[in-house]
Order: sequence, then C-alpha cells, then structure tokens
Amino acid sequence: MKFRTYKNTDLRVSEVGFGLWTISTGWWGNFTEGEAIALMHEAFDLGITLFDAADTYGNGLSEELIAKAFPNQRDEIVIATKIGYDFVHYGQARGRGQREIPQDFSPEAVTRATDAALSRLKTDRIDLLQLHNIRMEQVYDDALWTTLEKLKAEGKVRYYGMALGPAIGWLYEGTNCIRERDMTSVQHIYNMLEQHPGRAFHEAATDAGKDTMFLIRVTHSSGMLEGKYTAETTFPPTDHRSHRPRSWLLNGIKKVEQLRFLENSDRTLGQAALQWLLADDRVASTLPNIYNEEQLVEFAEAPECPPLTTDDMAKIDELYSDNFGIEEEPAKFKGTMELPKETAVA
Repeated sequence: MKFRTYKNTDLRVSEVGFGLWTISTGWWGNFTEGEAIALMHEAFDLGITLFDAADTYGNGLSEELIAKAFPNQRDEIVIATKIGYDFVHYGQARGRGQREIPQDFSPEAVTRATDAALSRLKTDRIDLLQLHNIRMEQVYDDALWTTLEKLKAEGKVRYYGMALGPAIGWLYEGTNCIRERDMTSVQHIYNMLEQHPGRAFHEAATDAGKDTMFLIRVTHSSGMLEGKYTAETTFPPTDHRSHRPRSWLLNGIKKVEQLRFLENSDRTLGQAALQWLLADDRVASTLPNIYNEEQLVEFAEAPECPPLTTDDMAKIDELYSDNFGIEEEPAKFKGTMELPKETAVA
C-alpha cells in the first residue's frame, strides 16, 4: 500500500480506501455483521487505513461497524463520514441506501449529527467530515461553514469537505463550492468511463489555486471496469445495478473491450482503473466498491502495480473523447450539468 497526504494537512490516507456503502446499505448484497467486520479487518491487514462511512448508510450502521471493527486501532485508521440527511425523522428501515430523504444543514442539525456520529463511532474526533450532497443553497450559507469551523476548533472534526453525487446534478454545486470555500476534500464519482463532471472539479481547484484534493468513488463505473461483465450478466433485484437499462451493460462491455490493452501479466483491468485515477496528484485516495475478499485483495494491491504510461493515458483520452466510437443517448442528470464552454474538454 502507498499513502498520500492532503495538501497543507497532516491527514495521511491510503491510496485505496474502504467505502462502507457496499456492506451497510443492502444495495450490493446483504452482509452479516460478522462478514462485514471480517472484510474490514482484511482491508486493514492489507494496508488500507481510510474507512469512509455516512450517517445515513444503514441509518448509522456503517459508523457502528467501524467502532466494532476497530475498538483498539483508533490512531491507526482514518475515519471519514458524511452528514446532512435527516434519517432520524425521515429514515426508512435499515438496508436501503438509495432513496433520497430530506436534508437539514442548519447549524443545530450539523452539530447534532456530528455528535451523534461521534457517539456511534465511539471516538472523540472525526478525521474527515463531509457534507453529503449539498445544494447550491449550502454553498453560500455562511452559517454552515462557520459551524464547521467551530466543530474543528472544538476538536470534534479534524478536517472537512463535501461528498457529491448525481441525484441532484452536481457540476455547479461542486465547482462553485471549490472556488468559494476552503475545503480539504471533495468526494465525487470519477472513472475512465465517467469523467464528467469530475474532471471539471479537478480543473476548478487548479484554476482557483486551491489545495482541495479529491476522494474518488465509483472508481470502476459500478463494476464495469473490473472487466468481468458479459451480455449474459444479471444482477439480483436488490442490487442497484439491476435498475440500470440494458444498454448500459451492452455499451459498457464494448467500451471495456477497447481498454483491454491496459491489462498485462502484472496488472488487471481493475487495477489499471485505479492507476488511471492515481496518475492525478490531486487525487488523495480511491474508494472502489468492495464486496468480496478476492476483489479486496486485487484493489489493495493496485498501488504497487506498474503505473500507466504516457501513451496509455493519451490513448484513454482519445477513446473517451470519441465516446469509444459508440453512439448512445447522453447520460440523463437531474439539474444542470452542461460544461461551460471555457472548461469543455476537447
């Protein structure tokens, strides 16, 4: 395992982290507590130190799992979690993580949610507190950011940032917040097949001269870049991938076949997908979706695999710019997601 440190901080994280989304929400299959903790223990043994949770994942379950898995290793792990969804008043039964519920980013709610997370985590500090899917209203809410600074001053939070997702259309929320606020971290979706709007976020940070670094989720495009899907692949009804149109599967397989040149005897396609992300020094860590031991070992070993060459990176850019030669309907986003002309990628 290799490690990176967020700019101007002492927050050091493993280049591959463990996102508890897969083991606490029921959307990647159901895990018993014992199975979940065993997978987390193996991740730790493989050098993974970053564990990323959210208070709404399983209505607090993901945070409770961290406390149960690592009762004596607090100083050896980095805990990241997210707040913002009011699952206390609007939550559903544990096991679902996809349906959006009302949010509350008032100073009182943020303080209350942080205290509740600390209690579930059985710790006195959260290493990275992330605002979960903020809207534009929160970007310009000075009271919210003052509250985060207060929590930091009190020692309850070491660093803060935001985690963005596609449910709301997140291009302008992300770019504006990066420009307007000083955040340690932004978590977002980014991979070889889904580079918009992630690339715009990274460029916004560079253009604004900000030290903000990035925590990448959906690193393998919902498993597509692991290179194991076929036209016959099916997903259980409870698996979130079962809600995707069949064209997503068939077109994705065609794209992946054009990326097979990245595979060799020393590197799987799944490892190459992580190496592509880690080639960007603005990326602090990656959060591949982990749901079994074999996959965990593969991803944990990715930082030690041969990095992609300049030619590899250029070929990926060329394929992506032409959408891999595939004609398909543009991705449907909620909210405004068009790239401004000045930041459009050629």
